[in-house]
Amino acid sequence: MEKVTILDKHFKKFISSETIQEKVSRMAERINRDFEGKEVVFVGILNGVFIFAADLFRQVNLKARITFLRLASYQGMESTGKVKQLIGLSEDLKDHIVIIVEDIVDTGITLDHIIRQLQSFQPAEIRVATFLLKPEAYHHRIPIDYVGMEIPNKFIVGYGLDYNGYGRNLDGIYVLDENNKS
Repeated sequence: MEKVTILDKHFKKFISSETIQEKVSRMAERINRDFEGKEVVFVGILNGVFIFAADLFRQVNLKARITFLRLASYQGMESTGKVKQLIGLSEDLKDHIVIIVEDIVDTGITLDHIIRQLQSFQPAEIRVATFLLKPEAYHHRIPIDYVGMEIPNKFIVGYGLDYNGYGRNLDGIYVLDENNKS
């Protein structure tokens, strides 16, 4: 599909599923190379990351575990600027290598909150992997170690990303169609 309508908004294809899978494979190759022979704990940030995390994790050839945190900072199409922890962490992270897995990093507010929380578990190191990064919107100095793609500061859906809970199941990524607003 080249165009989709979700609730009251129109979106057009932005990134194909083939491009997505190519970028995920490249990221997995880098992680496999960087952590060869080491044990890694992946911490996915729900809800949006579940598809990307599954695709990435299946391509990781390391001694690895995965767990999830559920945080929220969006309502509709806007960041609320506040991060709420909804589901906590139950894994032992002390002295382990942790890779935070995000679907998208825009302002960095959520990522900053997550890192501060995870540091209290005393991991050996924390790395960050995100499928999408909005450099124009990013306001923190936290290094992003693995980036699938950089994108402009536009509202997108698909591949786990949503608009009011809808659109996560699209296999490509779609951008708000500025020429066809509702």
